[in-house]
Amino acid sequence: MDGQKTVRHSLWPRLTGWLKRHRERIYFGIALVVIIGAGLGVLDYLKAGADYPPPTNSLSVAPKKKEPPKFYSPLTGELVPNEAATKRQVTAIMIENSTSARPQSGLKAAGVVFEAIAEGGITRFVALYQNSRPGLIGPVRSVRPYFVEWLAPFDSAVAHIGGSKRALDMVRGGTFKDIDQFFNAQAYWRATDRYAPHNVYTSFDKLDALNAAKGYVSSSFSGFPRKPDKPSPQPTATKIQMDISSGLYNVSYLYNPSDNNYLRFQGGQPHLDREAGQLAPKVAIAIKVPMSLGFEDGWREQINTIGSGQAYVFQDGTVTEGTWRKTGVKDQIQFLDPAGKAIQLNAGQTWITAVPNNKTVSWQ
Repeated sequence: MDGQKTVRHSLWPRLTGWLKRHRERIYFGIALVVIIGAGLGVLDYLKAGADYPPPTNSLSVAPKKKEPPKFYSPLTGELVPNEAATKRQVTAIMIENSTSARPQSGLKAAGVVFEAIAEGGITRFVALYQNSRPGLIGPVRSVRPYFVEWLAPFDSAVAHIGGSKRALDMVRGGTFKDIDQFFNAQAYWRATDRYAPHNVYTSFDKLDALNAAKGYVSSSFSGFPRKPDKPSPQPTATKIQMDISSGLYNVSYLYNPSDNNYLRFQGGQPHLDREAGQLAPKVAIAIKVPMSLGFEDGWREQINTIGSGQAYVFQDGTVTEGTWRKTGVKDQIQFLDPAGKAIQLNAGQTWITAVPNNKTVSWQ
């Protein structure tokens, strides 16, 4: 027993001495084993996780749903259901405005209306339609050359009953889509509740069929620059007066802030669409134009549409005093602010009245 204790006591000093002499190598070896083990563990973890999808971040946001494209009418700037509607055939219809023709039908659905004196101080309208299809429009009357020049940039079909010589030379010259009642009587009829010549009417069921038969199926044109409504918090032009010829044909507007439009009056009375009520365009424009008498198939009113002149653009309860400009028959009329920049018009019906240079436009 004493011998065993002696051996143990003799080995221990030598063992501890060896450990002291080689402790750095021992620590390095232990660290190396630990590092290798850890690396093998990570590798096993990665291999095991390769068959599983990465974890989902519960705070991630779902991708935003793509909005469908929106399409707007080039005639009115209003939203239309699809791209095809932006290319639909435009039809321009000459509509009478003598006292015997009132109230008219279909005017409230027009996208753009031009108004000017036709003869003897009596005004007349050319109303342009693209996506609205009223079932009754009229009374339809004859065309004049200045109306042809205003409608020309819209690539429209032209519905009318004859016209002055120069106007007929234009629309029958091969560059216009002419749908004159003289040659297409099936698309028009005479009403029995009015007397001739104030009783010719049409509808878009008939006009659509006539246009399709002639191959007039689409229109390519640039309309007016448009913008969304933005009513002025302090309207400055709420009562508008446009003197055109005489009391029966002078026009006035009353601004309607609730709908941001202009209630239309003529001859001091509300101007009514027989089926749809009082006319109320979103934009009312007066253009000052030179007028004179010229001989065609008789003495006719003449308006120079090519050039420029004063313009008054009423919208949002305010007025922009600027200029109109038209450089050619097929070129669109422009409305420019005092800086020469195109005025953006509210989407919706736009009514353009030609006021002789010697007449006045006023507001308050």
